[in-house]
Amino acid sequence: MKKVISVRFKDNGKTYYFDPADTPIKTGDYVIVETARGVECGEVVQGVKEIADSAVPKALKPITRMADSVDVRRMRQNREDEKRAYHTCQECIARHGLEMKLVEAEYTLDRSKIMFYFTADGRVDFRELVKDLAGIFHTRIELRQIGVRDESKMIGGLGICGQPFCCSRFLKDFQPVSIKMAKEQGLSLNPAKISGACGRLMCCLAYEESAYEYLNSIMPMAGSTVRTPDGLGTVLEVNPISGYLRVRCGTEAFAPRYYKVSVCEYISGGRRAPRRPDPDDDYSGVRDPAPVVASANADGTSSCPGCGRKDKK
Repeated sequence: MKKVISVRFKDNGKTYYFDPADTPIKTGDYVIVETARGVECGEVVQGVKEIADSAVPKALKPITRMADSVDVRRMRQNREDEKRAYHTCQECIARHGLEMKLVEAEYTLDRSKIMFYFTADGRVDFRELVKDLAGIFHTRIELRQIGVRDESKMIGGLGICGQPFCCSRFLKDFQPVSIKMAKEQGLSLNPAKISGACGRLMCCLAYEESAYEYLNSIMPMAGSTVRTPDGLGTVLEVNPISGYLRVRCGTEAFAPRYYKVSVCEYISGGRRAPRRPDPDDDYSGVRDPAPVVASANADGTSSCPGCGRKDKK
């Protein structure tokens, strides 16, 4: 076991482990550490704790010292100067006619280096730009090309759900997201509906993926033949969250009805047979779903009060 502290350098940014070096450090303190980018001042988001050796890097760096009021004031002053450096760099980019989009500027604590983050469609020859910036700021200049997801994390904004971006609010690392997740959850495959402002698939598609995978595995798929209290029928639609199947029983003359999956017995069909539910699973919605009453109406349609949708005969 090793004693570590968790340090964060940006709001909602990724946290890093450092060796407290037997210094009493608590959450909310500021420390000075040496990183790959240089000397930085970071906020302690979790005090001293013990974790397994395998969970930390082999070369765990110790903190340099506790930050004082001068360090904190310098860090905040750097944040103000970064705004001016950003606008200056934008003017230089426009003057050189480079096809690149500046995202953010960042000073190290000792101002020995300033980093500019940008996005571009391809490689950019910014050698002349670096010379101009070095002549203006009289310090080491570093330009880093980042992806569109990193850009959204830095800039922030509102998603189609109306909430601030997950990546700029609480996500520390980007998780792989695939179109298979949208298919598993029965979502529209229209790119405009499942893509975020960055143009990539929305990160939230991965939040409930494991639950949908399990629920879909224990329920008959659309096209399966099942035995219901009203006889054999074909599954037209599956709702894994409510635990109901929309089944057409008998001939085409009868309107489809909704049945709880627990009262239906799988017979055949579909791309795969459902597996037996795990008795220790935590998805109580399938075992005891919310009550839904669905039946045929006088006008020949069937409706589900839970969603208010009507299906034609």
